[in-house]
Amino acid sequence: MSGPVQLRTAPSRQARILGVGAHRPPRIIDNAEVCTWIDSSDEWIQQRTGIVTRRWAAPDVSVVDMSEDAAAKALAAAGLTGQDVDAVVVATVSHLQQTPAAAAILADRLGATPAAAFDISAGCAGFCHGVALAGDLVRGGTATNVLVVGVDKLSDFTDVSDRSTAFLFADGAGAVVVGASEEAGIGPTVWGSDGGQADAIRSKVSWLQLRRGAVPLGEQVAVEAAAAAPEAAPWPYLEQAGQTVFRWAVWQMAPVAQRALDAAGVRAEDLDAFIPHQANARIIDAMVKQLKLPDSVHVARDITEMGNTSAASVPLAMERVLADGEAPSRGLALLIGYGAGLSYAAQVVRLP
Repeated sequence: MSGPVQLRTAPSRQARILGVGAHRPPRIIDNAEVCTWIDSSDEWIQQRTGIVTRRWAAPDVSVVDMSEDAAAKALAAAGLTGQDVDAVVVATVSHLQQTPAAAAILADRLGATPAAAFDISAGCAGFCHGVALAGDLVRGGTATNVLVVGVDKLSDFTDVSDRSTAFLFADGAGAVVVGASEEAGIGPTVWGSDGGQADAIRSKVSWLQLRRGAVPLGEQVAVEAAAAAPEAAPWPYLEQAGQTVFRWAVWQMAPVAQRALDAAGVRAEDLDAFIPHQANARIIDAMVKQLKLPDSVHVARDITEMGNTSAASVPLAMERVLADGEAPSRGLALLIGYGAGLSYAAQVVRLP
């Protein structure tokens, strides 16, 4: 009698980031404009967050549109086309359709069909989750090239009258191609979540509540009335318990980043760049201090010009670091994303 059938597996191999691309919407909103929405000042916003300007996409530009631009640039940088992609992963919380996934539409636009395509929802940590998944897919032999996009259009979910969030959120997309490599280019991912604090960052209303306040189709009079008084219908604007999130990020995320360094066998002084989620300049400063990063490590501060772009912030900051020559090609960078969930993920990568 023969023994159990042995499953065939792919040969072991490594993964690395092959190329990066970014989409930055052309519309720039400075703090002076924000202060026409809320009672605040440029000085207060800069002192509290480090934000000077942020980018908002045009009303008719979708997360898929922004993703397509960033993805095309990442593929070009990697010397690949859509036909070379085996899987498309889009990290976002602002795709306006529950289904189909933004990734499936994006894959079709890029000519990547029949690549696997799916979205992941992990808030501002979504891109780092995507990099973890892509690295595992490549190392496991399921895919050779994986496109990972972090994209959000938070302007669609920003209440411009909310003094606690109106100055924070912005739009953008960043993409990377993760592919097979002879040497390790993506370290172990340290990730997790704390759903007990889920209310710290959330939508103000659920889709069910939105449906209950929606205008019945076909009733033109009601449609016109709703258009005249849009505040009568609820909308899932984002709300955030700022101090709760700030304290959590300052005290909990530096140890996560250190664990990612340890897991990769890398010391702080070995890094060329630190690329954290661009949520708040004060959080970034606190993490730099706790990690004892030397001055030789470039710290990404894309938040100054881009604001908080959620899942797009880490890849956008990565693209800026490389474009400005602040870190060398194939240099080591520590990435960390954290936010809604509350969720987080960190890893050390070799830059493309």
